Amino acid sequence: MSVWGKILGGAAGFALGGPIGALVGALAGHAVDKLSGGAAAAGAEASDGTKQIAFTIGVIVLGAKLAKADGQVTRDEVDAFKRVFQIPPEEMKNVGRVFDQARKDARGFEPYARQLAGMFAGNPAVLEELLDGLFHIARADGKVAAQELDYLEQLAVIFGFDAQAWDRIRAANLVAEQNDPFRILGVSREASDQDIRSAHRRLVVENHPDRLMAQGLPPEFVGMANEKVATINAAYDEIRKLRGIR
Repeated sequence: MSVWGKILGGAAGFALGGPIGALVGALAGHAVDKLSGGAAAAGAEASDGTKQIAFTIGVIVLGAKLAKADGQVTRDEVDAFKRVFQIPPEEMKNVGRVFDQARKDARGFEPYARQLAGMFAGNPAVLEELLDGLFHIARADGKVAAQELDYLEQLAVIFGFDAQAWDRIRAANLVAEQNDPFRILGVSREASDQDIRSAHRRLVVENHPDRLMAQGLPPEFVGMANEKVATINAAYDEIRKLRGIR
């Protein structure tokens, strides 16, 4: 069964705990609000399967909150959500239920973001993939509104990314800023060739799809990871040409 088919299945809410588990439980008819603490909520003992479900629901919930950030939900954003996350037609109804529940939820995005940050505390590249996916949705209508960018930056802070990492993530996702390959690799223009090689190698390793799946990224999101690696490699190739690096 794909990860999409598991999001409302069985005791998913009980396994997750926290605000994500509570939201799933509300949809599935379970009472899981009391599970707001403990290992499941913090991610301390979460299994790979639980992490995959949490990541998927987190994408839906934070995507719903993003769609509200600029005050309107456009058809382009909805279509981008379906395209980026490859939702099979038979699961569209379940995904839509989670999306609508999250959009109506009175809680802000912060509790969900903190739960995901705790669950993937040792796997920041997975959280970066989540941000990349949300960037895809935000720019679906041809631009990223200031409110959307502010929302994504707040998420990055909760996820534990510092200002330098946020600048790199932003540069890789905003078309207007992708003409600076140094920012995409997170290095200065004065960096040595060796430092540039090291940064490129580190980012490729950290964002390799197999590594990400081992850390909890569902296989359904591998296409997004491949695109990220392609962006990193393209930036490095451009710098090599500029510097004459062999």
